[in-house]
This record gives sequence, C-alpha cells and structure tokens, in this order.
Amino acid sequence: MNKVVNVTEVLPYLKDEAVLSTVGFTLMGACGTILNEIEKSFLETGSPKNLTLLHGAGQSDRVNGIQRLAHPGLVKRIIGSHWGLAPKWGDMIYQNEVEAFCLPQGQLVHLFRAMASGKPGNFSKVGLGTFVDPRIEGGKMNERSRACDDIVEVLHLKGEEYLFYNSHAIDVAIIRGTTADENGNITMEEEAIKLEAISVAQAAKSNGGKVFVQVKYLAKKGSLHPKDIVIPGIYVDGIIIAENQEEDHRQTASYFFDPVYSGDLKIPEASSDPYPFNIRKVIGRRAVMELFPNAVVNLGTGIPGDVIGPIANEERINKAITLTIESGVIGGIPEGGTDFGITKNAEAIIEHGYQFDYYNGSGVDVTFMGLAEVDSEGNVNVSKFGKKTVGCGGFIDITQPAKKVVYCAAFTAGGLKVAIEDGNLNILLEGKAKKFINKVNQITFSGKYARSAGQSVIFVTERAVFELRKEGLVLTEIAPGIDLQRDIIQQMEFEPIISKDLKLMDLRIFKEDPMELENEFYQLENSLHIKNKQKSQGGAKVG
Repeated sequence: MNKVVNVTEVLPYLKDEAVLSTVGFTLMGACGTILNEIEKSFLETGSPKNLTLLHGAGQSDRVNGIQRLAHPGLVKRIIGSHWGLAPKWGDMIYQNEVEAFCLPQGQLVHLFRAMASGKPGNFSKVGLGTFVDPRIEGGKMNERSRACDDIVEVLHLKGEEYLFYNSHAIDVAIIRGTTADENGNITMEEEAIKLEAISVAQAAKSNGGKVFVQVKYLAKKGSLHPKDIVIPGIYVDGIIIAENQEEDHRQTASYFFDPVYSGDLKIPEASSDPYPFNIRKVIGRRAVMELFPNAVVNLGTGIPGDVIGPIANEERINKAITLTIESGVIGGIPEGGTDFGITKNAEAIIEHGYQFDYYNGSGVDVTFMGLAEVDSEGNVNVSKFGKKTVGCGGFIDITQPAKKVVYCAAFTAGGLKVAIEDGNLNILLEGKAKKFINKVNQITFSGKYARSAGQSVIFVTERAVFELRKEGLVLTEIAPGIDLQRDIIQQMEFEPIISKDLKLMDLRIFKEDPMELENEFYQLENSLHIKNKQKSQGGAKVG
C-alpha cells in the first residue's frame, strides 16, 4: 500500500489536548512542511489546540522549526531541553503563556527509548543537585508549571539516589528522512544527523499513536537497501513529500544540501580559514591548553562550538584528539552558530541516544562549555537568566559525568570591549553585567556535586583562569596587562580564593601568530605512549 498522504491528513489525528512529539536539532531534522500546516490550521481554525509538545533537542533557527508552534493556545505544555534558537518559546515561557518543563536532552532521548518498550520512565543520576531535581525546581521553568504535578521524582535504589523521569504517551510523532519507499521505509542519506528518530517512532507506536514522516524523495517499494533503512515502514503511518524543499526541508539552517555534512565528501582541512584573532580566540586558545593526546572531547554551543575545533585545526593538534558533538557526530571540524551539531569530515555519525549513552556512562575526557553565571560554590547557570529562558540542552548530561569540564566565557557581559596590544590585554569598556555572582539564578551545574565527585573543573576567561577545588573557586592565572584588583576582584560579587602560585597566562595566547602547540603536544603524546608501554611491560613481567 502506498503510504503517501497529503500534509493536511496529519491534522485529524492531532486532536485537541494531544501529545505531539517532534525530532530535530537546530533546524536539522525539522519537518517544515508539517509544522507550517499545523500552524496554519491553528491560526485559521483555532485547532488543534492545547497540545503537549514533547521534544529532545532545540529545534529552530530563530524563525522556523518548532518556533512555528509558538502561539498561546496552540500548545498548553512544552517539555523540552533547549529554546535558545526559539526566542518566541522563551518569551512565552517567561510570560507564563505555556506550562514549561525543561529536562536534560540526553534524558529525554533516553526516555523515548524507555517509552518505546512500554516502561513507565527512565532513571538516572543525571540532574541530581541541579534545577531538574524536584527538591530544587523539578525542571519547572515558570509559575504556571510550578502549579503542575512533578514529572521528575527522586528514586532510591540499592542505597543510592537517582532521578526518575516519567514517560508520556505520544499521540502523534513527526519525523524527517530523505527517501521513503511506498511501504514507508525511510532512509536518511542526505540528512546531516540521525538523531532519535527511530526511538520516537517506536514510542508513538507503543502508545497506539501515529507516525508521519516528511521526506524529499519517493522510491519504489523494495528498492531501498535494507541496511540503509533508519525507520522501518511498519512504524510509519503516512509519508509527506516536501514540496518547497528549499524552505521546508533544509539540511541545515545555512545549507539546503552539502555532501560534506552528510559524510559523502571529505574536504582538505587546509581549506578552513584561521579563526579571527579576537577575545573569543583568546579564550579558546587558553582552553585548548587543557587538551591532551588521544582525548575524547565534547564541544558545547557558543564559544566552545565556534572556536575549539578551528583552533585545534590551526595548531595542527586535531589529529591527536577526537571532537564529538551531542547530536551524534564523532570526529571532524565542527560548525557553530545556527549550524551547531554538524562537522566537516566526520568520522562517524551515530544515533542521538547512543552518543548520550557514551556521555552518561563513560564520560568524555574533556568537555568545553559556555556559561552565563557562576558563583563561589562553583554552581553554573546556562539555562535561565533575566528574561531569557534558554534551557539546558545536553549540558547536564555532558558536564556531570565528564572527567574534566572547561568553561569558556568572557569575564563580563553586555558591551565588553578589549584591546590586545604588544601581548597585553587591556579592558577598554567593562561589560555591564557581572558573571561571577553571589548566587546563580538557576543551578544547571552543581558545584557541590562536582566537588564531591572529585571532578576537574576549570573556568577560562580572557583575563583570568579559575579552578574549582574543595575549598571553593580559586584564581590560578591572570592575563598580562590586567590589574588583579580593578579588573578581576572588583568585577566579581564575591572575592575568590587567590592561589599562592598565581601566575600569568601563557603569553602566546595574546599574540596573533599561531601558538605552535603541535611539537609539544606530540612530544607529550610520545611521552604518554612510552609510559603506557613501560607500564604494560611491567605488568606483563609481574604476570
């Protein structure tokens, strides 16, 4: 049976009060044709209304994606992880026009798998001590949601604490692929990432829900290679062919389709231009110095996602590390901005949930993250500040189990201007807002949890470097040209502990030429290799 349907045929299944689940990451995977039709129907007829929107990653480019559903009355409740590129959702949440729950991205992705197998929920240590913990905020992002029942609980199992994330019954799931055959089998050859598509489809079917998939091409039944099938046709109720593909089925926000990002073409790395010499590069350079050979690395959005990859490439140390992104990409040179989540020359592109399995279980060696606020306890806020409701994304899933966390941020916010002259950093205009404050507005990273776990946590700014130790936040390095009292202590709401060994940041950071890390990095790699070999041989003799 040919499963191709008109996009309007989705609407009868999307009844008022229904639970709608979408799949995407920034604009990647977003079903523009279907989302636009839902928005159009609501604006013209007032239906569907009072939906619950359930999604894993953020899914917008500030205009499209789930931003299309940001209308009061269309959605009654949103459960997701990130709305940084969906400002209308941030505004609606702030104005109490929707019940809003923010959960860690990885936990939502894993929850879809639990729902697929009929489980009542999923339990994990991820989120303990953060705003997701029901003893703190329970992931409730506004007054309207605080009047609702908890969707996260504390569970005690074998003498240990966990958070239990409750399941939700999906009525309609909308997913995107590249090609469908007439039986509904779906491939993703031109998609940049796979995401959690199969888990969401299975979760919907487990509840008796409907699954609709938007694609670019239709193939004859039986003509697709079985190993290329990402979503089997038995999970699919309807196929929608995107008519305006340039607008509604873009590979990413910036590209309609580029074979580099689907892994079909590798480009010479020399073709990538050096990152401009500015404050972001200064921060990124000092952060890169926390790397070591063979490290498995995660990059967060913002400064990390924009600069760490290019700097590692420029310094020619990228071959000795493996960069990963929560979207499921392993290796390569990451993109940033609204295209965060993809890389050039990826080694592997795996499903979203499996990437978080690795992050939650093994933990990456080093993760680089941004921050909005940090306090003397080492608590970090990236999810809610002022009138901005951004959400945590995969931040909690990644930072909590990581072996080392390196935060990358400008020291102050709102108009900061600096000049770098003769290797010295000069503050021309101080930012209006302090980032190092007495108490963060929301705990996205628990300093107490990190200290109890003995986690290595570094804070890198353009003018100072801090380390989180048992005694608190310790200032360990200061930039050349910076006055300790005027430029650091007076720009903080609390006085940090000053290391007895306070030193200058590496002078190479503040010069435009490459730092030439390559030789010392590979010397370190050889040294580690020799030590490991000697250790292995010593173990063999004992045996």
